Formats: sequence, structure tokens, C-alpha cells
Amino acid sequence: MATWLSPCARFLLLLLLSQQKFPSHASDTLTANQRLSGNQKMISQDGNFALGFFQPAVVAEGSNSKWYIGIWYNKIPGQTIVWVANRAKPVSDPVSSGLIISDDGNLVILRNHSESPTWSTNIKNNKAANSTVAILLNTGNLVVRHGPNTSVVLWQSFDDITDTWLPGNKLSRNKKTGVVKQMTSWKDQGDPTPGMFSIGLDPKGSTQYIILWNNSVVYWASGNWTGNSFSGVPELSPTNSYPISGYTFQFVDNDEETYFTYNVKSDPQIFTRAIIDISGLFQTFVWIEATQAWVTFFTQPKTKCSVYGTCGENSMCSENAASSCSCLKGFVESYPNNWVLNDHTSGCRRMVPLKCANNSSMNKQDKLYLIDNVRLPDNAHIINAANVHDCELICLSNCSCTAYSHNGTCLIWHDHLMNLQDSTGGSDRIFIRLAASEIPNSGTKKWWIIGIIIGGFIILSLGITVVYFLHKRSRISSINQVDGTLISFKYSDLQFITRNFSARLGTGSFGSVFKGVLPDTTTVAVKKLEGFHQGEKQFRAEVSTIGNIHHMNLIRLLGFCSKGAEKLLVYEYMPNGSLDKHLFDSGSITLSWRIKYQIAVGIAKGLAYLHEECRDCIIHCDIKPQNILLDASFVPKVADFGLAKLLGRDFSRVLTSMRGTVGYLAPEWISGAAITTKADVFSYGMMLFEIISGKRNLEHTETNMEAFFPVLVARKLLEGEVQILFGTELNNGVSVEEIERACKVACWCVQDSESSRPTMGKIVKILEGLVDIEVPPVPRYLNVLAEGSNNVEFSSYEQLSE
Repeated sequence: MATWLSPCARFLLLLLLSQQKFPSHASDTLTANQRLSGNQKMISQDGNFALGFFQPAVVAEGSNSKWYIGIWYNKIPGQTIVWVANRAKPVSDPVSSGLIISDDGNLVILRNHSESPTWSTNIKNNKAANSTVAILLNTGNLVVRHGPNTSVVLWQSFDDITDTWLPGNKLSRNKKTGVVKQMTSWKDQGDPTPGMFSIGLDPKGSTQYIILWNNSVVYWASGNWTGNSFSGVPELSPTNSYPISGYTFQFVDNDEETYFTYNVKSDPQIFTRAIIDISGLFQTFVWIEATQAWVTFFTQPKTKCSVYGTCGENSMCSENAASSCSCLKGFVESYPNNWVLNDHTSGCRRMVPLKCANNSSMNKQDKLYLIDNVRLPDNAHIINAANVHDCELICLSNCSCTAYSHNGTCLIWHDHLMNLQDSTGGSDRIFIRLAASEIPNSGTKKWWIIGIIIGGFIILSLGITVVYFLHKRSRISSINQVDGTLISFKYSDLQFITRNFSARLGTGSFGSVFKGVLPDTTTVAVKKLEGFHQGEKQFRAEVSTIGNIHHMNLIRLLGFCSKGAEKLLVYEYMPNGSLDKHLFDSGSITLSWRIKYQIAVGIAKGLAYLHEECRDCIIHCDIKPQNILLDASFVPKVADFGLAKLLGRDFSRVLTSMRGTVGYLAPEWISGAAITTKADVFSYGMMLFEIISGKRNLEHTETNMEAFFPVLVARKLLEGEVQILFGTELNNGVSVEEIERACKVACWCVQDSESSRPTMGKIVKILEGLVDIEVPPVPRYLNVLAEGSNNVEFSSYEQLSE
């Protein structure tokens, strides 16, 4: 800040300013001889934006006297704040405080008749300070410039971005200074103080945007700029007309800077904004005049629990609960008032301190509380422990240990737990350390448990003895659990339960599948892997990863066997077999449209989980009806996920026969481009055509390629006549709306460009009717497939590129 006037001059200046009134009619300009205070406002020329003193709509406890200078939408009911000047330095009285242009040409906020500013634009060496003015532009940008020279901008609020990104503004990285212009969330709904979450260009130099927790932990990335969109945000592609066709996007990467900006194409009266909210979600909104509400049309990450630290420490995040954040047993909110304002980042604290002491009695003073079905917290320490009991003793012998887990590996946590998540159907479990008083009757329960275990052991021993003598031919010698749920079978065990692999269920891309029955009469499916090349350690690691993935639309891995070159996987058994039999075999049960549509939605949910919700993204690489299994209620289960990586297949050289079925591989398999989740999306789209029609795509090409069903669907959608493809079927309880929606989804999935294809998460929302979808263009690649399928000598996808 430049040197201020003498005390006498300052007093005269304040006296003069106190007499100076801001114009009674709101203006868009503040000059050096004016003062904005109280309820006075600056309003942009078009009336869309206003600037003045405000208090947050939700006022935190003890914040009634906190006022801020900010910009908001002037024509929208309520007060949607888009920029805050003094976000960390509020004033207590807007009447005695004011916004002025100082003697050195800076825009400053004076607090309660104070001589020193509480906030300033910090313009250095302003050579024309006496002619400086501040103007609120129609874009919502507050600029400070020389009055007579409008081209010289000394400072602008667009460069001092807070939590909101308006059209026309840039999120940039200066290549010379390394400065990244990023958005930072509010602390909570009642406090614009910078919070824990921010979004900006990657400071390391990549062309992607990242969302950070505490400026240190990356929990979402847009993917690099591909030329027309970010790889992880295909919605921005100009060839993708939904759901933001009314906007233009520009990515610039030159010698000076890298930046991204967006604008409204047609109507400047359309209000839109992007924010990083207090819960760490990056969202974009559009104001809908008819409903008088902001409507969300883009959110990342897709699930709140993906946001790092969103629930703070010693808490659990749950996507399906009424409240996504909850304190663990024995803990209470650190700052309850913040939780009321939906700010959970302060986390939870212990209600009763631990009684830990370095002596043999410590186990009696602290207890361990079990929580099942979780995704484990971050920052675990791997400890060498032979079994669960040793892992527990290691934790209890260390006063800083707050929790442990043992799923084949001993994991220990110190001090606090961060990012613990509820995972319904998950296999992980964690033991939380609590004071003994927090677990009532823990001693009594312990003896009950010991008694039950001993009694059960005795009964089990007698049962095993009886079975051994009465059924000597029993061949199952041992079953060992690995990683909590997976069973490690001996090869002889699987030979016995499958009757020496005599009941073949089918043969797929990765090997043959056989039916088996465990001693408890549970029916299983045993897959003998073929073409396996990985070592024992890597095999077990990959199997452990697959075994920890649980979703109602993914087939569940129960166990495995590894004996030399023999590698087998044991899955839950699906009584209704694979989807292709019900779609294409005349002797199978004919599926109603309602069931087929539910199957399509279920498959999409399973793939969305693999792509977007697993700790590591899993690309299936082989989506087709044969790999979709159906349980007794026709709930679909995606099979063979993770096997592509497990077997180390080189899919760039896979040859898929075109005789008898149209393939499902995306064009990028042929071109040699990097394979992403969008390859699965393409395969899903080709399979969805078959689900819709109930026939193989090839069967529609028996006469000529004009009858190729995917091509017919794409063309009839453009003509608005897709219904004629289904004729009398529409009278059999088939929903016209669902038919059209499914057809549009299938066509979007098989677009030539990856960036034009929606994500599986988006597909789920579309099929469930939560998101509208526009009519897609006819993919050129469909014609290529049709031509190839008519050539009886056509035997591989590689020929498509010729």
C-alpha cells in the first residue's frame, strides 16, 4: 500500500467522505469522491449484477455483525453471491464502513471509521491515481481503471476469483510466474472465508483441471485437454450436443499462459455459473425462470464420498444415508454448529479419552469396536503380522494406534481416521479403538463370544469327525479364507465339487466354466483360466482386488485356486445363465420389455461402478451379452471384469470373428489409440441395440446393409419415426418413451469419437429419466460395421481398417 496522508489530512478526508453521498439512483461507477456504504449499491448497466454490503443468507452463530462487500445477481430473488472482496476480513457495521477509492488509486474498504483499509486492490505505482474509477460491468466483473482510458485495466475481480466462475472469466496458469488462478470454496454457508476445497489448472503443467483438498490432496482431475474437450469431461465436446449445447468453450495454451473459458452462445440473459461448493463438489448451474430456481446440470465428482475429507476426521461417509456424514461410535461433532451449516470438514472428536498405558493392563482399559462393510480410511501403515490376533496386539500395544484392519494384511492407523466410507456389500472391516466405557458390557459380551466360539468349535469338530468317517470319499481337504472373504481352494477341492469338471456351463474369452456344488449345497461356477502368464504373487494381488469389488450388478468372486499352471476362479452361480441365451435362443424364456429395460439399467450401473466408483478404475474390455449373467430374478450381473488385466491380454491384437455376430469392439481398438472407459461404452451401446431388438445385430443384415438395425435406429431417430421399427410390439406394454430413450443412448454410445460418448454414470441417469438427451447424429462407424457384416469372408476387426 502506498504512503498515506498526514493525520490532519486523513481527518479532513474522512470528514469530507462522510458528507459525500453515493448517488440516490444506483450507478455502475464509483469515483474518487464517492463512498459506498450502508444499503447503497452499484448496479451494472444491464441491471443483471449488483455490488454492495451483504450478509450471507445463512448466518453462522456469532456472525450477525459480520458484513462483506460482494457481487450478486440483481434480478434473481434472494441473493446469489458470485464474488466477495473481504471474504476473510468482515466489517461489523456497513454504515460506518465504506468502499472508496483511496488517494493512491486503490479500491479499499475502510472499517468502522478506521483510517487503515481492511481490504485493498493493492495496485502498485498507479500514475494516474486521481482519475481512477471502479465500474461494475455487465459480465459481473468489477474493474478498476483510468477514467478517460477504458482500455487500461488496473485491477479486476475476475482476477481475484473466489468460489464462483462466471461466463467470460478465465481459470488460468501463468507460465512465467507459475501463478494459478483457482476457485476456493466458502468455509460454510454462513462464512465466505476460504474453505478446504479449490479447483484450478494443474500447477505441475499438465493441461487438466484438478480439485484439491487443503491445497495438497487431489481427489478429482478433468483429464488432459484433447483438442475439443477434457478426456474426463466429454460433455464439453462440440460434437456432443447434450446437455450444454447453448455454450461455447475455449482452451488456450500459448507461451504466456494456459487458460479455459466459457460463454453463453445466444441469450446473454441466461444466467449460469460454476462453483466449488462447501462440500468440495464442482458444480455448474443454470437459472430457470419458469421455476425460479437454480438447476444443476454438471457435477464432479459424481459421488460426494469421493471428495477427500468431506466428512472430516473420525467420521464415516455414506452415499445412501439421509445424512452423508456421521460420527463414529464414541465420537461427537467437533463443531456442531458447522455441521448444522453442512460443513463437516472439522470432523469428530472423542467423547471419552483413551486409557492407554504401557503396561499389561492396557487391553482391559481400551476396547476395539468392529465396523463391517467399509472402504478403509486413507494413510494406513502396513505392519508385519502373522494373523488377526497379532495385528490386534500390535495396535493395542501402541498408544497412538486408533484403529486396525486385517484382510490378509495388517493395517494400522495412527492419530485420526480420514475418508472412512460405508460400502454396502463391501468386504472390508475395521476395528476402532475406544475407551472401555464406550462399549457397554464389553466384558460380558466377551465371555459370551468366547463361549459361543468354544461351543461352536466343539460342535464343528464333532461334525467334521462324523463326516470324515461316514463320507470317506469326501475330497475337499481344506478351505482357507484370504483377504476376509475370498476362499483359497485346493485343485483337488474343485475337481471334487465339479465332478472332475464334467458339468460344463459354457466357454468364454478367458476359459471354460463348470458347475460345482460346495459341501453346504451352495452352487458355484468355476472358471478355468486359459492363456495365463502372470506370476503367483501378481495373480493373488489381482484376484484380491477383484474379490474386494462388490456391487449388486457385478458377479461376485467367492474364491480361487492357484496350482502351478492351473489358475481357477470360483464365482456365485447364476441360475438364469447368460443374457445372450434369453435374447437369441428361441427355446429360452422370452424377456418382457420391462425386464429387458431393467437389465439395461442394471448393466449400466455395474459398469458405472467399475469406471467411476472403484478405488482404481477398471475397464472391462469385453462387454457382450455372453458376459452378462442373470440371477433367479433376472437381475443382471456383469461377469469377467478385471480379467483383461489379470491375464495380461494384448487386446490390440485380438481378432473377433464377424461370422454369426457383429462385434462389440470400439474403433479405437483398430486405430491403436489408448483404450479408455469409452471403449466399454461403445460395447455397451452395441449390446443395447440387441437388448432393444431381441436379435443379434447381424440378423438385420440378411438382405442388405440398409436393414442393419443400429443404422436403422440412428436414421429413424433423426426422422422422428423410430417407433415404426417396433410395430405391434408397442401394444404389448412397451413404453414408447423408454424405447426412444434407449435408442438414443445406444446411438450416443457408438459415436465414432470417444469424446462424444457419454459416461456410464451419465447413461444410468438418462435411462432412469433423470437427464434429458437429444437426438444423436448417425455414426459413420455403423455403416462400416454393416458393410463388414455382409461380407461372409470377413473374419476380423483388423480388416475393417483396410
